[in-house]
Amino acid sequence: MKFGSKEIDLSFPHVMGVLNVTPDSFSDGGKYSANIDAALRCVDGMVRQGAAFIDVGGESTRPGADRVDEAEELGRVLPVIEKIIERFDVIVSVDTSKPLVMLEAVKVGAGLINDVCALREPGAVEVAASVNVPVCLMHMSGSPRNMQCAPAYDDVVAEVRAFLLQRKEVCVAAGVYAGGIIFDPGFGFGKTLEHNVALMRQLPELCELGSPVLVGVSRKSMLGTITGKPVADRLAVGTAAATYAAMSGAAIVRTHDVDATVDAMKFVRALRG
Repeated sequence: MKFGSKEIDLSFPHVMGVLNVTPDSFSDGGKYSANIDAALRCVDGMVRQGAAFIDVGGESTRPGADRVDEAEELGRVLPVIEKIIERFDVIVSVDTSKPLVMLEAVKVGAGLINDVCALREPGAVEVAASVNVPVCLMHMSGSPRNMQCAPAYDDVVAEVRAFLLQRKEVCVAAGVYAGGIIFDPGFGFGKTLEHNVALMRQLPELCELGSPVLVGVSRKSMLGTITGKPVADRLAVGTAAATYAAMSGAAIVRTHDVDATVDAMKFVRALRG
């Protein structure tokens, strides 16, 4: 798949490092939002460790998070994306649902749009069709403000599958290149632990829908519920989950813990031959 000027073989798994330039993200909120040099040092470390993608987000999507206005999000992400593109040989992903942020981020070099709303915001599909970079469509029930208020499904795997295929159909009809669409089941976004476990168990089914799959479970509450560990102590279980996802067919694993996850992906690649 081509991401701007770079092309990557997604037949084996790659690592996406997380860079939140927000004051309120659940894991690293505030660490990089006010200091671009600290953000670039973080990126330097992730690139050296082997990240193929850096996912830059300027609006927290943790449960209960408030919306950020367009101007503020642009001010957070654009300077960082520009500097990353200048200094590093890595694909930059912009983690946003706002059409203008998508457009401006691609203009300064972002090679992937990562949208937790699956291009459902007004104008988002049209922008994605016009910028000619891949897009990741994620499943989320509700919005970050209310998604964990008693989420319920008759069959979570079937409903996530149907949603992703329906959004792909809408996007392709609007002019988005079908070969540039990535799916994300949305672990932790409007789902209980049981829903998340069911999705992980049946991830191979979702990896056979015709689009590469991105999985992001790093440090999430599902891992804390399973292990009883706080956010800072979820490296081992997060690496295990990433390994299972990759063995199940995931093409991209999104993580805060790049070094350990890259090692795990090397192991998966070795097993796959």
